Amino acid sequence: MDLHADFLIIGSGIAGLRAAVELAGAGSVLILTKGEPREGNTGYAQGGIAAAVGPGDSPALHAADTIAAGDGLCDPRAVEVLVEEGPGYVRELMAWGAAFDREPDGTPSLAIEGAHSARRVLHARDATGREIGRTLWRRASGLAGVETSDHARVVELVTAGGTATGARILHEDGTTSVAHAGVILLATGGAGHVFSDTTNPPVATGDGVAMAYRAGAAVSDLEFVQFHPTALKVPGQPRFLLSEALRGEGARLLNGSGEAFMPRYDPAGDLAPRDRVARSIELEARRTGAPVYLSLEHLDPDYVHGRFPLISGACRQAGLDLARDRIPVGPAAHYVMGGVQTDLDGQTTIAGLFAAGEVACTGVHGANRLASNSLLEGLVFGARAGRAMRSKGIRGSAGSAGSAGSGGGRVLPDVDAADIQARMWRDVGLFRDRIGLASTLAHLEPAWTAVEGWLRDGGTLDAAGWRTASLLTVGRLITRAALRREESRGAHYRDDYPARDDIHWNRRVSDRL
Repeated sequence: MDLHADFLIIGSGIAGLRAAVELAGAGSVLILTKGEPREGNTGYAQGGIAAAVGPGDSPALHAADTIAAGDGLCDPRAVEVLVEEGPGYVRELMAWGAAFDREPDGTPSLAIEGAHSARRVLHARDATGREIGRTLWRRASGLAGVETSDHARVVELVTAGGTATGARILHEDGTTSVAHAGVILLATGGAGHVFSDTTNPPVATGDGVAMAYRAGAAVSDLEFVQFHPTALKVPGQPRFLLSEALRGEGARLLNGSGEAFMPRYDPAGDLAPRDRVARSIELEARRTGAPVYLSLEHLDPDYVHGRFPLISGACRQAGLDLARDRIPVGPAAHYVMGGVQTDLDGQTTIAGLFAAGEVACTGVHGANRLASNSLLEGLVFGARAGRAMRSKGIRGSAGSAGSAGSGGGRVLPDVDAADIQARMWRDVGLFRDRIGLASTLAHLEPAWTAVEGWLRDGGTLDAAGWRTASLLTVGRLITRAALRREESRGAHYRDDYPARDDIHWNRRVSDRL
């Protein structure tokens, strides 16, 4: 059975929920999420949300840090919007009941993380994303006209005359239906599971980028994938994120001999930008032939366990004591700076289609995201997208085109998700070169062409098939972009082009079908 709403939001993370709050009262709002409402990346964000709200800080300082981390490719207009509007939205969250950690005098407790020049990271111990999600969910779900549909896997956008008019949903029984809407927001999060090693939850498969690209939207900056330097690296255990806030509070990176090695690679040491720390960890592991560790042994154990209860619990499950043991760590795919190209109000290149949060690309992060700017991005640009969608008014749906049907097909048998993820990690990860990139692209290109042909000819996919199709589409786009950019910049590092090349590559590049 088809659904109808004035405004359709695909995704229930910080960007989608903040947009829903903005849209309340303007018409009916339907939020679709392919899992549980709190299953996405927002709830996994540990460290905090950055905003210039503390003494001695300012939006100008925050902008300078963001632009420096972005390695020459940040859109200064997007950065200005982020840092100027961010503090107001963060204070709004506090007014709505977000329980950020406080100092004894009641002011927010502010942490510092890599590449920040001031303490500006608000946090709720090590579960900041979860707390923000809780606050926004309570706010949005109580508003009249806002409804949510869980386990609604959106697999395709529906368009008419170049305008987005709805989204096709694959149900658990294999049937499909369409959610029709006057205006649509993609807030589907990231694509960490394109890589075999990732800090992301299983739902982060790049669906929003894949479906927007397939519908004809432009995508940008997909070569820039951030690999978080410190994910738990224990055989048989998931790659659990060990927040940068640990190093902000004094944790040290040590090699197998117990030496603090980061000053050898970067003058900023353990608090250098994420891209440089991640590559340094891998280089040190190669140099020594031994693991790299994160150590908090010199800090007060009670403080460590109290400040980082989730991380402490994850380490305990792996048989480690966060406060007393050296914790083996290594990089893992974490965040995609690129995505569906938008303006500063979330408008994509397709009429009626908006995007916000990690799925979108405003250029605010440039070539490398500054720590704890992601939650702020979702908050600020989610609100801006909601306002812009509201101003578009209600265009009405496009009738019943593409209504319910069967969806019980599969991806072609020679396309294997695990193989895609392994190739992406091996050849399109921390260190890239032409040979590896070309080899992976030569494998992905014909597989993508075959799947696209299958779909154009009316072939259907099941849930696993659509997941693989998303991984294949986004993996191909990332690899193409990485092969095209013949320089090293931010999170994109080419062994065969190790220098930054501002003459030829001080620009952002888009792709579209």
